[in-house]
Amino acid sequence: MGFFDSDIVQKEAAQFMQDYQNLTALGGNYGQFDRAGKEMYIEQMEVLLSRYRIFLKRMELSDDFMAQMSMKQMHEQIGNLGVSPAQMFEQMERSLARMKQEIR
Repeated sequence: MGFFDSDIVQKEAAQFMQDYQNLTALGGNYGQFDRAGKEMYIEQMEVLLSRYRIFLKRMELSDDFMAQMSMKQMHEQIGNLGVSPAQMFEQMERSLARMKQEIR
């Protein structure tokens, strides 16, 4: 069975995308959140980032051809932005850390 044929992978990917869309839509109102709301938002973003790392690592470790092609495409797309996947995660983590500092 291919990586993307797995029901678990499909469910996790769909849930991740739904959570990401909901959280980014909610982020449009971030400036209006009180401190507790901002803390909750940042925490949820950290959890989402962690889930994304895990999903990508599972895909990277898979020997499935389509998973490997997807990883290659992702690396190319991120590379077109002038960063590596590791740098992308570092930038996200720095942004979340900066957001935390701003509410303290």
